[in-house]
Amino acid sequence: MLGSMTRRLAVAMAAVSILGLAACEGGEKAKNDTLKIYNWSDYIDPKLLEEFTAETGIKVVYDTFDSNEVLETKVLTGGTGYDIVAPSNHPLPRFITAGALEPLDFAKLPNRKNLWPDLMARMEPFDPGAKYSIPYMWGTMGIGYNKAELAKRLPGVALDSWAVVLDPKNLAKLKDCGVYFLDASEDMYAVTLHYMGKDSNSKNPADYEAATQLLLKLRPSVRKFNSSEYIEALANGDACVVVGYSGDILQARDRADEVKKGVEVGYFIPKEGSQVWFDTFAIPADAPNKEAAYKFLDFMMRPEIIARASNSTNYANANLPATQLVKAEVRDDPNVYPTQEVFNRLFVTTTKDQALVKVVNREWTKVRDGQ
Repeated sequence: MLGSMTRRLAVAMAAVSILGLAACEGGEKAKNDTLKIYNWSDYIDPKLLEEFTAETGIKVVYDTFDSNEVLETKVLTGGTGYDIVAPSNHPLPRFITAGALEPLDFAKLPNRKNLWPDLMARMEPFDPGAKYSIPYMWGTMGIGYNKAELAKRLPGVALDSWAVVLDPKNLAKLKDCGVYFLDASEDMYAVTLHYMGKDSNSKNPADYEAATQLLLKLRPSVRKFNSSEYIEALANGDACVVVGYSGDILQARDRADEVKKGVEVGYFIPKEGSQVWFDTFAIPADAPNKEAAYKFLDFMMRPEIIARASNSTNYANANLPATQLVKAEVRDDPNVYPTQEVFNRLFVTTTKDQALVKVVNREWTKVRDGQ
């Protein structure tokens, strides 16, 4: 727009005020008519975006990422150009401390009243009072697997423990059929530390170094570290066991059923306990179209809208009135909405200071590189 205006000024200086005004109005209109969202992959029903556009006239540009580390680098650097971003719970305090997020104006979010108090209490350590974020979906970390392949390779091994993937002897037997781990350092260390009997939120660098030694023993059996590709790999039989997020694995299960290649996918939350996580929506402090962002956040907090998002993604949402609107096969699945007994064994991953984050990232690089 600025280049166009410059050319016009060069041609007709006399029209500067009129054309300048027209250009500014055009630029403002374009800005106000576009909402840019940066979210995880495979994480929304595209029809909801179309419906939002039809209702508001605001065009949605929807880009995706597959790790919190990628998102954090972009947001903390600033100037992303996005109006809504979707951080998980554990990096939220770093975003807030850095002043990278817009404090929410609750008056513009009347549907905020629908948020589930019990789940909001779990979010308190990360965003007290939910002043900067709106929970979108929540779920667990667990183990997804190809039922037939694991039955052949691990006969007699109970599929109920982290030992299925964190015992090097077990994992070595699965190497040939495809093992995928999340490329998510904080998540992977949290469950590994928990399995080792250590604090999943340890502040001691030595604990992460010890966890690295275990993960390096597992590394030769891991085909890929990736936080999104495992969905298709599990569904089409290229992976036989994955450490992943509940909804992703249940999406893989449904896709496997659709393609009818004989792959039957299972999922379990290990008996030792696992991580419960939250993905949130937040507005960057330098978002170019904050008004559109508010409209979208309130749109997504309508019970009937967020219920459809859960139906599409196989993830639980944080909207209490929406629960009964979620289709029964999702709402009644304990792998999506865990029983109270299982929920009591779940833990949250708390934030780390920058010094510890550097240690964790350095150790994780060793794991991914196998060195």
